[in-house]
Amino acid sequence: MPHAVLPAEKTARSVSIACCQLAPVFGDVPGNMRRSRDALIQASRRGAKLAILPELANTGYVFSSRDEAWGLAETAAGPCVSEWRELAAELDLIVVAGFCEADGDGLYNSAVLLRPDGGQTCYRKAHLWDGEKAIFDVGNQPPPVVETAIGRLGMMICYDLEIPEWTRLPALAGADLLCVPVNWPAQSHPEGERPAEMIKAQANAAFNHLPVAVCDRAGSERGVDWAGCSLITDAKGYVLARASRQDGDCQLILAELDLVASRDKYISPRNDVLADRRPELYRALLDPSR
Repeated sequence: MPHAVLPAEKTARSVSIACCQLAPVFGDVPGNMRRSRDALIQASRRGAKLAILPELANTGYVFSSRDEAWGLAETAAGPCVSEWRELAAELDLIVVAGFCEADGDGLYNSAVLLRPDGGQTCYRKAHLWDGEKAIFDVGNQPPPVVETAIGRLGMMICYDLEIPEWTRLPALAGADLLCVPVNWPAQSHPEGERPAEMIKAQANAAFNHLPVAVCDRAGSERGVDWAGCSLITDAKGYVLARASRQDGDCQLILAELDLVASRDKYISPRNDVLADRRPELYRALLDPSR
């Protein structure tokens, strides 16, 4: 089945993308919002049309209990999301940011995409990492793909990016770029190697011929050190920009992306990364009775 292709004229050919790597302080919502506001303003001044903030950017990550998370959660219409929405309009900037979402009896690790025209799309993390399973409920909706003035933007959160079946979905839905707020804990790796999370992000970009923008956090929180490995890849998986520091200072990385180019899924004259799939064979592998 051919992959989805949108008319090229609907999207600007070259777009500046920013990842705003911050060091949120746990529980300091006013301070974290100030940090995010300053970073978004800086991104806009440097010409970005899209800026991504980290996972759980307004609260911090290391909750000790579900009750503690409830105390810092807000709805998708709450004050933090509202402030980001106002900034998106004021700066003419698309904003993607992670927050702790309360909805009825549900508590979610969520991300929101905010357009300058006031449009808003929320996504709830579907694949929870480690201790998150004791804190959050799982999201049950596929990654959204949102039509914007700069192209179609897909969105997911952190560990979602390490599930190949999940990253395939926005590619099949016609996404031009995958936006991923993350909190990557610093983990040991062989000398001379990069963190495996970065390699997985690059691999998923290459598998789907889909650029990936990952916004990590930095610093230390409640005994956890963070990797500070924000990166932006092109559609082939090559790194266009990456963070260079892990301390508590804000670091802004930017890259120019041709989003229209990612709609071409050919990697050779005869190979298209989506059209070459053979789903009928994969279904047989998953169903032993066939």
